[in-house]
Parts: sequence; structure tokens; C-alpha cells
Amino acid sequence: MRAVIQRVNSSYVKVDGKVVGEIGKGLNILLGVKKGDTEEDLRKLAKKIVNLRIFENEEGKFHYSLLDIGGGALVISQFTLYANVKKGKRPSFEMAEKPERAKKLYETFIEELKVLGVDKVESGVFGAMMEVFIDNWGPVTVMVDSEDL
Repeated sequence: MRAVIQRVNSSYVKVDGKVVGEIGKGLNILLGVKKGDTEEDLRKLAKKIVNLRIFENEEGKFHYSLLDIGGGALVISQFTLYANVKKGKRPSFEMAEKPERAKKLYETFIEELKVLGVDKVESGVFGAMMEVFIDNWGPVTVMVDSEDL
């Protein structure tokens, strides 16, 4: 499981021109599910993300986590995080999990963020064409992979 997390002042997602998820300060999380990922992978990833100290203290140093600041999380499904571009001109998505299983793990990841104490967790619509608006604060963007945890 792979996540690209961006520290944001605000972020929202639209489907068919309507806002379906929106947060203020917090993290925009683009989440990709790989074939073979497990619930253990998503729990490790969620725990790492909510405790990752990427919010600055008064001295400008990364010191606070999402939980410390009481920030929100906007989670967007992103199978393209597992694109393979080694051959040809068109990316292959063979490493991405099948939609039915990926959706279940995506939804469980969202629930896990809530269990871990994130008060405001919003999401896009799995499998939909979405417009994601990100007011990246910093900018700070970090990629976290469950295989590395």
C-alpha cells in the first residue's frame, strides 16, 4: 500500500461538479492499493501517517503530527500510484489491486484513521473521476509505502 501525503491548509474533492469531501488544515492522502496488500499493511500505514511529525513548531521544525494539531484527513483512492512505465509509452497498472478488493481496503483505511483518533476524515468517491484541489502548505509532500514499514 502506498500513500502520497501532502500537508495542506485546505483540500477538497469534487465529483460531477459537487464537493464530496473537504478539510481545513491537515493531510491530503492519495492512497494506492497493490495486489497482495493486507489489513495489516493498511494499519501500519495509517499509524505511520497519523503520527508522522511533519507540522512545524514555533521554531519552524517538524515537531507535530496530524493528531497533535487536531487536523483533518482527505483520502483519495489513487490506483495510478502503482503505474509501471518501464515498457512502451502507456503505463501498466498490473500491480494495482482489483477494484472490488481495493475498495474494501480503501474504506477500511479510512475507518482506521478514525479509530486512531483523526476527528475529521473525508474522502472522494472510489472509482469516480474526481477533481482534487490541494492548497499544499509548505509545500510538504511525502511518500510512504507499507513495504518500508
